[in-house]
Amino acid sequence: MKRLAGLSALALIISSTSGCGWIWGPEGYFRDRGSDYLEAQPSQPMQLPPDVTVAKRLDPLLPIPRNVADDTAKGEFEVPRPQPISAVADASDYSLQKSGDSRWIMAQRPPAEVWPVAVQFFQDNGFRMDQQRPQTGEFTTAWQQPSELSATMAKRLQAGGVAGDGETRIRVRIEPGVQRNTSEVYVVSAQRPAGSTADVDFTTRSVNTGVDSALVDEMLASMSRISEKGGSVSLLAAGSFDTPSRVSLSEDGSGNVVLNLGEDLDRAWSSVGRALEQGQWRVEDINRSLGLYYINLAEKAEKKDDEPGFFSKLFGSAPTKEEVETRAERYQVRLSKVGDSVQVTVEKNINTVAPAEVARKVLGVIQDNLG
Repeated sequence: MKRLAGLSALALIISSTSGCGWIWGPEGYFRDRGSDYLEAQPSQPMQLPPDVTVAKRLDPLLPIPRNVADDTAKGEFEVPRPQPISAVADASDYSLQKSGDSRWIMAQRPPAEVWPVAVQFFQDNGFRMDQQRPQTGEFTTAWQQPSELSATMAKRLQAGGVAGDGETRIRVRIEPGVQRNTSEVYVVSAQRPAGSTADVDFTTRSVNTGVDSALVDEMLASMSRISEKGGSVSLLAAGSFDTPSRVSLSEDGSGNVVLNLGEDLDRAWSSVGRALEQGQWRVEDINRSLGLYYINLAEKAEKKDDEPGFFSKLFGSAPTKEEVETRAERYQVRLSKVGDSVQVTVEKNINTVAPAEVARKVLGVIQDNLG
């Protein structure tokens, strides 16, 4: 019946468009009403009966501002063009971040753009590349003495505590930032005495903070200069930075499917949120304090530009709230901190885990969309 009414209304509109003046003209139903306020007339203020008293003075609900055009203005009003925003010096794409003794670089660019800039800095200062893994955002330099490097870099390393005949190598890791299209650059050095052939492993945290701080400072200045000239993009680094060692799909001791993320909870929360938004379901709600995303597998993802058109509204093609509730398939995606990593699980509710096939489907899509 609703569809028939819609068709009848459409037929009426089509049959009546031979003369469109009554629709779009100055007196038409859909005329522009933007200047109607110019014809508005002031009305008398509200008057109370003399025997009525109020505790609070009655002021106009919508007073007319004083800085408007006078009431003698006639004709159609034209909205003035907005004034251009005053130019402000752009902040650098690269900034220094500190936490205790740790220092790293925050880049307002995706890893694929940061990678070639970072590599160029070390090559320009005389470092030889030993290993490069752009897919995981990591490269290391070969063992070298300060005398093999640029004069500026040699002085900075020696000032940081490297002996003149000692050897140093560097590991740089470029990770996706918490926010989309940002990166974090971490630098760790390793030293060994002259004549030694020991393969000293890199530590997870800076040991020689003087050397690492000097490298980060020099690198920050260089990357800022290079970015002003325009950079390139590494297609290999544009791939996923989440290697199997950092993201893995497995089962826990009870046989439930879990997704393991080798990163901190804040970054995991942001990454999983972006991955869910790219899925074929709808994210209906979130609870950051509990680490929960609420999804509905029966509904497609909402898009800001996906407004129903005129005919969709006319024929009532949008599902009703009752229809949405009837076919709903709601689950919750939970993030839990476990040691140095984060576990992602899918639940029907707080007391019931999701069926294995549902959990594997959802977590598999999240794993594919991470990166």
